[in-house]
Amino acid sequence: SEHLADIIFCVLNGVGLLVCLAAAILVVALRLHRKIVYRLFLYQVLAGIAFATVQMLQIVFLNYDDKSPRVYARLCIAIGFLVLYTQWIKVFFATCATFHLFCFAILYKNLKKLEALYVVTSLLVPALFAIVPLITHSYHYAPPGCFINKDNSTEPQIAEIERLALWNVPAMVILFVASIAMVVMVTILTFRVKREPIKDGDQFWKALKQLLPLAAFPILFFILVIPELIYGIYVSTSSTVNDGVPTGVVLAASVFVAMWGIASGAVVIIHISVARLYLCCCKNSGKPAPGRWKGSRAIQFQRDERMENSNISRGHI
Repeated sequence: SEHLADIIFCVLNGVGLLVCLAAAILVVALRLHRKIVYRLFLYQVLAGIAFATVQMLQIVFLNYDDKSPRVYARLCIAIGFLVLYTQWIKVFFATCATFHLFCFAILYKNLKKLEALYVVTSLLVPALFAIVPLITHSYHYAPPGCFINKDNSTEPQIAEIERLALWNVPAMVILFVASIAMVVMVTILTFRVKREPIKDGDQFWKALKQLLPLAAFPILFFILVIPELIYGIYVSTSSTVNDGVPTGVVLAASVFVAMWGIASGAVVIIHISVARLYLCCCKNSGKPAPGRWKGSRAIQFQRDERMENSNISRGHI
């Protein structure tokens, strides 16, 4: 069952790597990265590429031997560090995107100037979480791969606490709050779309269409982190590293962890495909472009959009 979990794990991460690469190429080829919304997409996809690549390195543990752990010890520590680091990068990029969209859609604040801060925060803060198990020597191998796991030769309490404190609990809390914020934003924007007359380009409708794909990231990640928590509980309550964990739980953990990469690329590809299909249908049917809504805020939105389009054409953004 361990070898089957490792094989499924590596194959699915390979699929995730290809899907994320396709999504990144699509965003760049269509020049969508000129807008900040799609750059937030791109950052998430690039993090997915890094995560899937690191996870694929777990293939070396197909020949793992408990009797000679020193052969794999250093590599396992490096992979465990990079797995936790890249997974936290994805969480922080999703959180920063949630914050940016909340300010834009609800508070009418365009915080494009904070983009560099989003990137720096999402790259540096995760290192603080990942370095603690490195110091306490808590990265060990347990199917489906290297992570914060207890070692049979040491007391398990430290690794159990670290797994909960450095990943499971804070990730679930952050993603839960981000998911609630996204649901609130979508609800408010949907209400505004229905309340305002739609003639020639409703800005609320445009904001809602851009928001929905990014709303999927924190919600999907929150769902995917739940099986990891269940797996961690099974591992922490077992007498040794491998005993007491059902095969189904190990396989489920392998699938859901690998889905972190697949989900990132799939959301972007589906969104771009649907958006392009919608534009083609509008052109073929001869329908006018959606309309503007009245009010001072609408005028400000229109000015911001014209300025952004002008800067894009000049190569400033």
